[in-house]
Amino acid sequence: MQQNYQQKTLGILGGGQLGRMVIQSAISYNIDIHILDPDPNAPCKSICQKFVNGSLNDFDTVYSFGQECDTITIEIENVNTEALQKLADEGKDVFPQPHIIKMIQDKRLQKQFYKEKGIPTADFILTEDKADVIRNAFFLPAVNKLGREGYDGRGVQILREESDLERAFEAPGLLEKLIDFEKEIAVIVAKNPNGEIKAFPVVECAFHPTANLVEFLFSPAQVSDDIEQKAQQIAIQVIEELGMIGILAVEMFVTKSGEILVNEIAPRPHNSGHHTIEANFTSQFEQHFRAVMGMPLGNTDTRCPAAMVNLLGEEGYTGDAYVEGMDEALSQKGVYVHLYGKKTTKPFRKMGHVTILDNEVEKLKKRALHIKEMIKVKA
Repeated sequence: MQQNYQQKTLGILGGGQLGRMVIQSAISYNIDIHILDPDPNAPCKSICQKFVNGSLNDFDTVYSFGQECDTITIEIENVNTEALQKLADEGKDVFPQPHIIKMIQDKRLQKQFYKEKGIPTADFILTEDKADVIRNAFFLPAVNKLGREGYDGRGVQILREESDLERAFEAPGLLEKLIDFEKEIAVIVAKNPNGEIKAFPVVECAFHPTANLVEFLFSPAQVSDDIEQKAQQIAIQVIEELGMIGILAVEMFVTKSGEILVNEIAPRPHNSGHHTIEANFTSQFEQHFRAVMGMPLGNTDTRCPAAMVNLLGEEGYTGDAYVEGMDEALSQKGVYVHLYGKKTTKPFRKMGHVTILDNEVEKLKKRALHIKEMIKVKA
């Protein structure tokens, strides 16, 4: 029997751009969404049915917020999982499940999970502090990652030679063998409580050289059919091994020998799926609330080849944001600008993204580079 989804309130921990785009999709379904965020001017504030300003890490705040919701989900991993577990124990639908969020919060536990479940990933060594990293100098070149609280390029650095060891993190983390990869790809996969699973087509990511953020994304990825199928199968394997309900972004490397290795996962909408708003039959944001609310999952097929450009705050500018070059961009066919409602900019802050559609795949990279040079977020 079909549920009355309009009578269920969806609570989201986090009111940033990801939550904002979930709300934009949910409006079409008359779904009430409550938001909890520590920023009193969070991007979601003016478009949700109820906004609560408070800490995502405080037990009482998260528990009180969740009591007024039927289903609770996240748009950021750094949340109080103990409060979420208590809500789940009391009968609330909490997806992704709290124990899964807790595991993903720690990259050390992530890597051990891959190893235990036979999921292909780069070799690694767990480290406790800087001295421990130095003791494992033989493992270089490697990527030094903080176990907890690293995101958007923070808490990740490459150590190529012994002279780099002075930069090692003075906290529990890991050394991950530096992979000489051919491409960085991602697959977004979703699972609902009925066991239905659907994966989006593989996308190709290009990262900013210094900010360690996704700068460009191209869909479809320029990979063989074999790589496409294997990458989707690995993403499905990960969500099934987790037993997770919701949406999961699986970031992977394709090595020069054609091997696929899982890098990291995110149990929420992700930068690698922003293009799906225009380029796919169902966006990742709609798929997210469909999955956690127990709705049938949407078709993930591609409507049109696409590129996505992240709009990052320009270096040297901090203050009230001004988007330069937007009129010129909007005059072009197949260009869609998404601004995230952030009033102030600072260097490398995610201020928005642009999706470009073009039937000719070979034109997408050129157009994406042109848009990147055209639109600048300054103050």
